[in-house]
Amino acid sequence: MAETAANAARPPARQRVRGKWLKSDMPRERLIEQGPRVLSDTEMVVLVLGSGLPGHDVFNVAQTLLERFGSLRSMLDATYSDFNGLRGIGPAKKAQLLAIMEMARRSLVDKMRDRSLMNSPEAVQDYLRLHIGGKTQEVFVSLFLDARHRLISCEESAHGTLTRMAVYPREIVRRALSLNAASLIVAHNHPSGAVQPSASDCRLTHTLRDALALIDVKLIDHLVIGTDSTYSFARAGWP
Repeated sequence: MAETAANAARPPARQRVRGKWLKSDMPRERLIEQGPRVLSDTEMVVLVLGSGLPGHDVFNVAQTLLERFGSLRSMLDATYSDFNGLRGIGPAKKAQLLAIMEMARRSLVDKMRDRSLMNSPEAVQDYLRLHIGGKTQEVFVSLFLDARHRLISCEESAHGTLTRMAVYPREIVRRALSLNAASLIVAHNHPSGAVQPSASDCRLTHTLRDALALIDVKLIDHLVIGTDSTYSFARAGWP
């Protein structure tokens, strides 16, 4: 389902009189008067799109988008070609959607660069959920930090399939050296949505932590990103 339970609980917005919107129920007016949190996911997409192509109602286009991707989070992982075949979404609308999504990602990266990530675990998890939480294959991400735990670089270190992925600790160690990183946070997603780490996840964490220790780089945490939750090896006491 495209709409969450929270969205379903929001007051109905699409009321019309003789085929026209009631002004008080238009998403833009509701956002101005009540704030963005009262809007459903569909209404948020309507505001981003602005209008549909001739012959295509923008509300129907927004609903179709959410049905295609399943959620806003999955839409954030979309590429230009993922929007192909959707009626009412032309090149300009595709570019507009992709720009909004990239702005969201960059704002979270900027937030992480400006502060110690040891004091901002929520910012890290928000970014990772946005970046890899909705992907349909496993992705391994490395966040390289300086001596003050500020972000130097966030990189995708490995890609896999739905259930497996090959991660090479030596490549991560080499990259940490080249960036002069003092510490690392690594993460990967579970496309199944479950966050319980596998035996191979535990082995990898051990191996990577030991390999980084040899060059005096600390592995701060290994996060497993699921659909609605996150598993932290550090909080769990490591494997």
